[in-house]
Amino acid sequence: MKRVQVAFVKELPSVAEAQNRRQNHRPPVEFGLMYSAQNRSGEVLMGDGMVTDLSPRGLGIRGNTPVRSGMELMIFLYLPDGQDPLFAMETRGAWTSGHRFGVEILKMNLREQNRLRYFLRSNLAYSDEIDLS
Repeated sequence: MKRVQVAFVKELPSVAEAQNRRQNHRPPVEFGLMYSAQNRSGEVLMGDGMVTDLSPRGLGIRGNTPVRSGMELMIFLYLPDGQDPLFAMETRGAWTSGHRFGVEILKMNLREQNRLRYFLRSNLAYSDEIDLS
């Protein structure tokens, strides 16, 4: 998958606006990602797509492989910083609507947490603390 430059979007319609239970504001963004998960029968699903919004605890995704709520995923974010993809080792699908879905970040290593924190503060003027240990 090619790396894509981040594009900041003024406003995107929220699929889950009526059921918005987010604890953190998610500024809209657009850059690439890859994700994988296992379905109920044990088959490995692989997908790629675009991150549509991002916070320290979660992200919105528009992907080419649909997932279900509650599904555990591994995610690789192609931040536009020229480095290797950022790895979120444990995430869970929070809501789905076709090929759009929201993911809660459950666990990341300290290096990745710091990189995400730096990206959010540098590019999105985000000030919330990140603690996913």
